[in-house]
Amino acid sequence: MHHVPELLVNISVALGAAFIGGLIARRLGLPAILGYLLAGIAIGPFTPGFAGDTQTILDLAELGVIFLMFGVGLHFSFADLWRVRSIAVPGAIGQLLLATLIGFLLSQVWGLSVGASIVIGLAISIASTVVLLRNLMDRNLLNTHAGQVAVGWLVMEDLATILILILMPALAPQGGQFEWNQLFMTLFKAGIFVALMFLVGKHFFPWLLNFIAHTRSRELFILAVLFISLGTALGAAELFGVSLALGAFAAGAIVSESPQSYQVGADVLPFQEAFAVVFFVSVGMLVNPAFLIAHWMEVVALTLLVVVGKAIITLGLGMLIKGPAHAFLVVAAGLSQIGEFSFIVGQAGLQLGMLTSNEYSLILAAALISITINPALFTFIEPVEKWLRNIPWLWQALNRQAKVTDEPVELEEGAAPVVIVGYGRVGKHLLRVLKRLKIPLLVIETDAEVVSELNEMRIPTIYGDAANSEVLLHAGLGKAQAMVVTLPEEAATEIIVAAAHRANPDLPIIARAATAENIEQLTKLGAKHVIQPELEGGLEMVRHTLLQLGFPRREVDSYAEEVRHKHYEFEGENRREHMLLRNLLRAAGEMEITWYTLGEENNSIIGHNLAESDLRGRTGASIVAIIRGGKLIPNPKSTTMFIAGDRIGAIGEAEHLEALEALLNVNQ
Repeated sequence: MHHVPELLVNISVALGAAFIGGLIARRLGLPAILGYLLAGIAIGPFTPGFAGDTQTILDLAELGVIFLMFGVGLHFSFADLWRVRSIAVPGAIGQLLLATLIGFLLSQVWGLSVGASIVIGLAISIASTVVLLRNLMDRNLLNTHAGQVAVGWLVMEDLATILILILMPALAPQGGQFEWNQLFMTLFKAGIFVALMFLVGKHFFPWLLNFIAHTRSRELFILAVLFISLGTALGAAELFGVSLALGAFAAGAIVSESPQSYQVGADVLPFQEAFAVVFFVSVGMLVNPAFLIAHWMEVVALTLLVVVGKAIITLGLGMLIKGPAHAFLVVAAGLSQIGEFSFIVGQAGLQLGMLTSNEYSLILAAALISITINPALFTFIEPVEKWLRNIPWLWQALNRQAKVTDEPVELEEGAAPVVIVGYGRVGKHLLRVLKRLKIPLLVIETDAEVVSELNEMRIPTIYGDAANSEVLLHAGLGKAQAMVVTLPEEAATEIIVAAAHRANPDLPIIARAATAENIEQLTKLGAKHVIQPELEGGLEMVRHTLLQLGFPRREVDSYAEEVRHKHYEFEGENRREHMLLRNLLRAAGEMEITWYTLGEENNSIIGHNLAESDLRGRTGASIVAIIRGGKLIPNPKSTTMFIAGDRIGAIGEAEHLEALEALLNVNQ
């Protein structure tokens, strides 16, 4: 019988249990992370049935930590923090210090060690990025002022998490006393690592990614991303003695400055999500349900501190920091939970011997309950705000910057852009026209050489595959005037149109169809206008033919637009198309329109205006338009002068037009 490696068994069981747990959680309307944690408990050593190899899964979970922190660095934004710095910076620091202090004191009351108390206090002070962003997006709060304050607050907590992970080895017990030398050495090594990353990595990583992008090999690009994230984390741990998490975060922060950052985020996302699931499962495997049941009072107290205590701390800080009350209420609701960063801090404490697995179970229990409760806290924002308004002195103390409104935050200065996906022949022509009209533009392109060309032209560009929602997310579709998809690939266009329509249902989308069958599908997916080049060419030939035959331009254009609206169906099977065709026939039967070009020879009207020529009185035909220098002059005035080269359009009965032709002595 073929031997199945233990590693493969543990990975399969962990992912299978996580899939079932996550699916059940989502069906119940709960965050999937809860299902992953419960799956870990189910296959852990403290519950009956199959027990996975805890050490093997913990080793795999290190990859989850690396990819999680790499993703945090990749999306880390000083701009978000700077925009709301007056509230987020002092607020986050104050909450971290107060929550850590209260958690430390509570743990001391329970008789835990100093090290365990420090870790528990730090763990409960840090909120989950995943949970916060999901709740803000579900309630359309992400791009409001309050939502941006919460995001900036979270960015500050991310920085604090990195500092905590740097300092924890120095805080670990060293022979029963604190080692200041260890602290200084840890900070010194971390400083050298960060300086090296900014001096060398800031130039090397973008150069490497740009070089690989120009090879046009997707496999090599993904390998480069994995090498940067894993290699930097490993080098940081082995060479500088700092945590894997810090190395991964630094790598992500450096890569975020490169033009390829959005595509990097898209490519690393599957690895991040897969190994993050293994990480959450590994966290669940460390939980001893029997211990939690026996210590249910500690679980309740710690959960109340996370859910209620952190909210009270936030609102209390709101009375000291100038800002709108609504923003503090949103932050209080959004950050009253703990998640993945708390687990990372807890695992670091386990590895350093600062707390036991049973004590770590308390952190997990508080996380499970607070994540479950957190979405419901947002429903209390409006009632609490109304209640506070009824207490004038309390409302005035909290709402000390009422002039700040909760309007959507502007993502960029100036007018909203037109997003162009693909810079081929069609995209190039469209960009040239819109640029000449001074319309703001944003191009999404997968060819690194083209991106370099656009950068030289000073055209805002995103490098990446727009069919990947992670890349499309950064296009700011919520503010765009329109989106034009010029790609010839049918499947990619459908994915992009569907994703863009979900992101902004009101966004006008103009898409290029690869086939006639693709037109209706793109319309169903949300495209407002669908262009099929071959059929469009055929329609233009029909249009020009009708115009050449003398049919009125207005009726011809109406007919062409109706054919486009009916997805290029030329058979004329719908009632409106029949009506337009009848209008064309009626117009053609009632009068005849003919065009003449005026030359220098034998033309008595050149140099005279329309009134002086009296063409209507002399022939019975009426001049309805003049084309001069490529420009149309409709319904010319009586003072309009005829010049050589004019193309004049006349209407009238057949004998009237024959008289005009004889008078002008021209060829049509």
